[in-house]
Amino acid sequence: MLARESALVFILDIFFFWFFRDPERIPGGEEDDIVSPADGKVVDIRGSTVCIFMNIHNVHVNRAPLSGKIVKMKHKDGGYLPAFFKDSHRNERNTICIESGSGLVKMIQIAGTVTRRIDTYFNVGDTVVRGERIGMIRFGSRVDVTPPPGYVLTVKKGDRVRAAETIIACKIDTNTKEAAGSHAAG
Repeated sequence: MLARESALVFILDIFFFWFFRDPERIPGGEEDDIVSPADGKVVDIRGSTVCIFMNIHNVHVNRAPLSGKIVKMKHKDGGYLPAFFKDSHRNERNTICIESGSGLVKMIQIAGTVTRRIDTYFNVGDTVVRGERIGMIRFGSRVDVTPPPGYVLTVKKGDRVRAAETIIACKIDTNTKEAAGSHAAG
């Protein structure tokens, strides 16, 4: 009996170690490119807002999509519908607005069915660096990010993204009216 309990504890330890993993990430692209705040799959694009669903297999640490100062943060209580449902706008959420040199970036952490906790590591007035750990949502959830005006999305529905590494939007070159850099979606 003790061997069975020990095996169960060992398996649970491995699961939680794997689930709460937090690998180092180096942001890709240029400093004013917006990187994905989460690992997962782009499940929807609503105007300029990219909706990223994190399943239980993804890393659940969220990262700053762009460097800047947190100018607004608002937590809203709500339900726990599956984060990929259209009605998930009723779920518990935390909205973070980051003022960057390129404008205001809005990031919304949305709780899912199993998720009962959204952790955010910063407060209003704090400065964050692009790709820096900004929070965590536990056990499957969603993160929405809205770039400021003057950006073009470089991802589409169905794309897989990695926090801090995948560029989801880049600034439009005002001289050519095209996406700056060579990494724009084609």
